Amino acid sequence: MNFKRIAMLSTFLALSACATPTAYQPADANHHTGYSDLRLADNRYRVTFRGNSATLRENVEDYLLLRSAEVTRDAGYAWFEFDDRNTEAKTTYYTDFAGWPGWGSGFGRYWHSWAFDPIGRDATEIPVTRYEAYAEIVLLTPEQAKGDAHALRAADVIARLGPSATRPPPQ
Repeated sequence: MNFKRIAMLSTFLALSACATPTAYQPADANHHTGYSDLRLADNRYRVTFRGNSATLRENVEDYLLLRSAEVTRDAGYAWFEFDDRNTEAKTTYYTDFAGWPGWGSGFGRYWHSWAFDPIGRDATEIPVTRYEAYAEIVLLTPEQAKGDAHALRAADVIARLGPSATRPPPQ
């Protein structure tokens, strides 16, 4: 690996290290990461939390759980359960592969897993993974929650996860 590639790789890694995990905040036009929710029926919501490349999977899943509990509380219910829940990993590969003559050079975004280029130059790939967790929740009355092993009490979830959630700095 020549000096130019080492310098480019070092710069990319340094900039990546400056990224901070996604704060617990609503996703909007300015923030594509964060939580969102959609009411599907009187007692059913779809809740999503999208993290950035610096947000751990565990934090994304905890924030989904926390938001689900807040949605439950705000809708006037005390209990909820997950009807459907999943976490997706989305990986993008960044590489210093310069491509064929005339393609330009430097870091690029590629959806491949080339470990080298066909001309014989070594290429360095850096995988960047972002997590997105989503769920459909069902809001439960106390009678419905009684005896349901999957029912979660919203106040307990908020008390346990709320204090550790990283909030955005005040503006």
